[in-house]
Amino acid sequence: MPIAVLPDRAVIAVAGPDATPFLQGLVSNDVTLAAQGPVWAALLTPQGKWLADFFVLRDGDRLLLDGERGQAAFLVQHLARYRLRAKVAIAEEAGLDVVATWDAAPPAGLGGRDPRLAEAGWRVLCPAGSVAADADAAAYDRHRLRLGLPDGSRDLESGRTVLLEAGFDELHGVSWTKGCYMGQELTARTRYRGLVKRRLVPVAVDGVLPNPGTPVLLDDAEVGTIRSGRGERAMALLRIEAIRAGRPLACGAAVLHPDPPPWMVLPQADAA
Repeated sequence: MPIAVLPDRAVIAVAGPDATPFLQGLVSNDVTLAAQGPVWAALLTPQGKWLADFFVLRDGDRLLLDGERGQAAFLVQHLARYRLRAKVAIAEEAGLDVVATWDAAPPAGLGGRDPRLAEAGWRVLCPAGSVAADADAAAYDRHRLRLGLPDGSRDLESGRTVLLEAGFDELHGVSWTKGCYMGQELTARTRYRGLVKRRLVPVAVDGVLPNPGTPVLLDDAEVGTIRSGRGERAMALLRIEAIRAGRPLACGAAVLHPDPPPWMVLPQADAA
């Protein structure tokens, strides 16, 4: 029954009386729902391109963001740019571990079910060092690769990736009803006009796992790039026609086999 502490995750606190409306106007999902459990949301450029994503949890009068440790300083600085007159304080929160469990009961702490997929398990914030893990971060990585879940900057490109390319619609990372937020116009237009031309999709890897960013080829034409991976499983950002081709794809010295998960909804062939 795997329980893993994720050392590559950090926690950022957004505290103060204006914390909820402040964050609500910036991110892709409805943070008012964080009182019920984790909310997965993204921070975008004004042009609607991905900058970061994180899980939002409510802890009293503050919101806690479970995000990439490597992006923590950037997130604190970037969010602070929009503080203006809002009564909020933004800082990294020390002393908490991000814990993931799957096929196991969660430990005591602040959290809930992973909002992306029930099969993903639970995410909980616990006092540092308080959880006896029986799995490591690599085991969790293999778990999320099996499910086809993106992993932040390992899979998405800052200032380039559109949310719907990375499954944020199917995986409950976007609210279509909450109103305006940074980058909302492009996100909505991409959905309603069917403008998605590529998708981040899990692939089976035959051969040595290529380095992230290695081009993927179909009949000698470049159709995407490989992103994160581990062993015989990886994520690749591919054009829709390459996913639909039903044929092996070349990537470095390896061969990739696209394996869209059941939750993924690909656009109709004539829209690709």
